[in-house]
Amino acid sequence: MIGQRLEVRQGQGLVITPQLQQAIKLLQLSNLELEAFVEAELERNPLLQRDEADAGGDAAPEAANDAAPADGGEAELRFVEGSDAHAQNIDAASDDLYGDAAPGERVSDRQEDGAAAQPGLSDWSRAGPGGMADGEERERPDHRDLTLWEHLQAQASAAGLSAADHGIALTLIDATDEGGYLRADLGEIAERLGVDAARVEAVLAVCHGFEPTGVMARSIAECLTLQLVERNRFDPAMGALLENLELLARRDLTALRKACGVDAEDLSEMIAELKALTPRPGAGFGGEPAQTVVPDVHVRPDPAGGWRVELNADTLPRLLMDKRYHSVIAAGARSDTEKTFVADCAAQASWLVKSLDQRAKTILKVSSEIVRQQDAFLAFGVEFLRPLTLKTVAEAIEMHESTVSRVTSNKYVSTPRGVFELKFFFTAAIQSSDGGAAHSAEAVRRRIKTMIDAEDADGEVLSDDRIVEILNEAGIDIARRTVAKYREALKIPSSVQRRRLLKTA
Repeated sequence: MIGQRLEVRQGQGLVITPQLQQAIKLLQLSNLELEAFVEAELERNPLLQRDEADAGGDAAPEAANDAAPADGGEAELRFVEGSDAHAQNIDAASDDLYGDAAPGERVSDRQEDGAAAQPGLSDWSRAGPGGMADGEERERPDHRDLTLWEHLQAQASAAGLSAADHGIALTLIDATDEGGYLRADLGEIAERLGVDAARVEAVLAVCHGFEPTGVMARSIAECLTLQLVERNRFDPAMGALLENLELLARRDLTALRKACGVDAEDLSEMIAELKALTPRPGAGFGGEPAQTVVPDVHVRPDPAGGWRVELNADTLPRLLMDKRYHSVIAAGARSDTEKTFVADCAAQASWLVKSLDQRAKTILKVSSEIVRQQDAFLAFGVEFLRPLTLKTVAEAIEMHESTVSRVTSNKYVSTPRGVFELKFFFTAAIQSSDGGAAHSAEAVRRRIKTMIDAEDADGEVLSDDRIVEILNEAGIDIARRTVAKYREALKIPSSVQRRRLLKTA
């Protein structure tokens, strides 16, 4: 018989609350993504505000261990073994993670300029360019560089094209990339615009006369051809050279001489002419500004020995829940909808403040363990980078491996040896041939590059087999295909190609 019935079953399951989902999301955000998220929350939640305490104000007692800038500088968070700053597992219950107190107010030592200017006297020491005072508004010239597309559009407007041809030119310009190359099929453009392909070709020929020379070419050979034609240096031999650029890339000079029909001296001069050209004509124009990597963690030598690991306070959003405003609007709430809205905003604000504090502590704890594991790299260089896995760090700090993975995603650390992504410190292990400690894959790659960089025309050019022999003698058990893979990842040509390059250098 098929029928309906009620049953009571008991089971175990993991329920991820919305608050926990938010905490996990915050943990894997980069500092730029976190700033955008915080800005959106500030607009949405009226109870949230930035922590900008006035100078001389008393910080809350609970803020003593979080941030206390004493010199007007950045607040520093340092990981201290044995303190209550230990980060807990991100997927633990919220009651176990946090107390009732939210992170306290930070104190900044900004001083207001209280000196009043004497009447009748002008303080020219604070005057800006042109005698304008610092606070006065004045027009400033726009120093923004023209983009390649603006430069080409201006030339198209002055080229005397008809309205239809000008529209075709603008379409071609829109299909040009930052390097100055046309990345579109002319047939598709002609079909989309409803014109003949020959007309599009004719407009493109006009555009090829624009500055910089070689712009809107469809290939590297066409780009170099346009530049050689302008210099009156294009001839059949040079045309044959441009048709066989793959031989030039392989440094197969014998085949090139045969294809071009010239001797070694003429071929050398032709190659020198190509080197004087610009393969990326659009590279000299302004484009979208590159995003500068801002480290999340600073690692500095400690005068007492070891390393100091500090969070970059500039990347840490400082938020507080405005409890005074909360009490005002909570008292003024009349309907159930208003009371629910106020309660939700208060809960979200409190949880976000705690989640940001937890995120900072977790990043600091993971970074401190990575620095402890890779102490030799910081002291002596990349050849001393140790093999390291997420599991090793997770077990050392008693966290889940997925938590460590989220912390190290899109996070950067500034060290005396440069700025690195935290993922950089996790490398595969290559076993030792003599039974000793394993070697880091990154250290082996650097060792291979160092050996190849030491080659010269009069000495031995190391083949992959020879590199394997040298590494095996040094106690590194590595296969030839692994050496070839590392060499290709470093964009190092084969031994045959390197030998040709050294002979022609």
